[in-house]
Parts: sequence; structure tokens; C-alpha cells
Amino acid sequence: MTTLNQLLGFLMRAIVTGLAIAFVIVYLWPAAINGRGQDNGKNTETPAGPSSYAQAVDRAAPAVVSINTRSVLPVPGPQVSRSGSAFYLYQLRRFVNEGSGVIFSEDGYILTNYHVIRQAQQISIVLWDGRIIPAQLIGSDPATDLAVLKVELGGLPVAAINPEREVRVGDVVLAIGNSLGLSHTVSMGIVSAIGRNNLSSVLYQDFIQTDAAINVGNSGGALINTRGELIGINARRIEATENAENIGFAIPVGLAADVMRQIIDYGEVRRGWLGANYSNLRPTQQPDGSLLQNGIGVKEVQHDGPAWNAGIRQGDIILSLNGEPVSDAARFLLSISLSPPGTRVELEVQRGDVVSQVYADLIQQPPL
Repeated sequence: MTTLNQLLGFLMRAIVTGLAIAFVIVYLWPAAINGRGQDNGKNTETPAGPSSYAQAVDRAAPAVVSINTRSVLPVPGPQVSRSGSAFYLYQLRRFVNEGSGVIFSEDGYILTNYHVIRQAQQISIVLWDGRIIPAQLIGSDPATDLAVLKVELGGLPVAAINPEREVRVGDVVLAIGNSLGLSHTVSMGIVSAIGRNNLSSVLYQDFIQTDAAINVGNSGGALINTRGELIGINARRIEATENAENIGFAIPVGLAADVMRQIIDYGEVRRGWLGANYSNLRPTQQPDGSLLQNGIGVKEVQHDGPAWNAGIRQGDIILSLNGEPVSDAARFLLSISLSPPGTRVELEVQRGDVVSQVYADLIQQPPL
């Protein structure tokens, strides 16, 4: 009997000791039972990113080309004085430029930036496999800084596009292009912002901002997601200034593809035009003390244009377009341009204290 009691006592002490140890482990070290790290007692697990983006690059890079252009242009030479008047003798100078492009069709249509091929007299592209092919300029659109090239080849690799895929701030992206003459250079970053405008002299702007390095020569190249799908055409970067790093911009693929399609189909881009110039207004203070941007100002109106015929005049404030509030002049201009000529738009216009609804029939934008 004594032996049995001793055995039971030993077992009870072992069980109590085990439970005590388990309690301490669970209380002080919960990661030991769930296999996950913790920080200050809270689970901060985040999904691990891939160790490589090689598959995305393998899918996208063959559709990216390097572009070389050559031109001979007159430039001012030495100043010459004759009979008391000074003038310049012009000299011919050869210019060479480099950039990138993206193949959009197997039969050789390529999209790039207008500023890459501007004034070019000879254009050649370098394919993924090293072949150098002459290219023809099909058309350009300075208003979006885009141009369409064509090479006489078939069976070319084409950029993958998924129009249903949403681009979100924070998405990992890769920039591929002819960076500083180094073809098919890949840099990585994230989407820093979307819908950027008022950045340059380009009229229609809706840029994707990224911190993926975009250097000289990257213009016209591909901005892709981690699936290897094209989301933008790399266009520009903030020029080097103090404390400015990795601020680059790409044209969204939806806008770029639409411009390309119209250039191929019509030889030009058909955009709606209202016939007025606009400016942003200062934010107004709300009852709670916050500031609200409401409406855009009409700076000037073209006589007999759609806005004029709708009764819009200089000094008016446009509050909404087709029922959607308006607060940014550049975004309003882009929205109007994306509507085909002949489209009737509804505008809410304020003049003084009077707000009214007016309708305007858009026409084709005249040449810039």
C-alpha cells in the first residue's frame, strides 16, 4: 500500500510540474505552440515575399526593346558681325539618342515615348535576342508623350496585359529598359502613388509614381507587376535635385494602349474638346475648420467653341462633370479628352451665387 501511495504521489507531482511548465511556456512564449514570431506579445506575422522575381522578368523582358535614334540638325555656330549687325552661322550637328520601347503586337507595333524619337531621322531597335532592325514611325501624340513604331517582322514576343488587374499603391513593380545604354536593366520598387499630374509640359497626365529606378534610357520601357504583366510605360523622372531620389513616373497601360490603337486606326488620337482653359481654385474652409477643394475655375473660353455655345464664360466655376464632383483642372481636362468627339456632357456651373446645369457637345481637339 505504501508503495502504491508513493507511486501515485510521484505521478501527481509529475503532472503538476508538467502543467506548470506548459503554463509558463504558453504565457511567456506563445510562438512555441504556433510556430510564428511575436512582437511585444502580439502576433505580427506578414506574408513572406518571393525570393526572386525571375519568372516575372522572364515573361516580360523579351517584349522590351532598346531604341537608338540618329538625326542631323542645324545648331547656332559662331557669331559673325557684318556691317554692324550680328548674326549666327548655323552648323549641322549629329545627334544620337537612346531609349526603350515595348512590343504590343506580334507583327511589330512598338510603343515608346514621343520625346525618345522626337526629330529622329533614323530609328532602329535592338531586340531581346540582339537583332538590330530599322523601325518606321507610324504616328505620335505629344499630348501624352507617346509614339508608335513599326518593324517588319512577325512572331515577336508581346507584352502581357491584364486590364482587369488593379494597380494599387504599395504594389511591388519592376522597371525594365535600356538604362544608361545597358539594355534590359531591371530595377525594383513599389507603386508610390497613382493619378499624378501637373508634373511636366505634357498636356494629359495620369502618371503612376514609383520608386523603382528610372534612369536616362529607361523612357519608353516597361513597368510591370510581379506577375510579369505590363502596367505602365516608363516616361520620366524627377530631375536630380537636392534630396530627391527614386521618383519616377509611368503612363498607365490603359491610356497608352488606347492612344496606340487610335494612332494605328485613325492616324491620330480622337479626343473630346470643350474649348476652354481651367485653373485650380484655393481650398475653401468648411464649418469644422477643414479645407475642401471644390470646383475648378474657367480662365478663358474659345469663342464659338462647345463651352461658349453652352453659355460658359470666363470666371465661371465648374463644380461637376456628368454628376461627378470636379476639383482638379488636369484631371477634368483628361476626363474630357477621353470622351469621343460628339459626346454630350453635363456640367454643373456656378456664376456668382447661381448654380445651373448646362450641356455641351464636344468636338475634336484641334492640333496643339
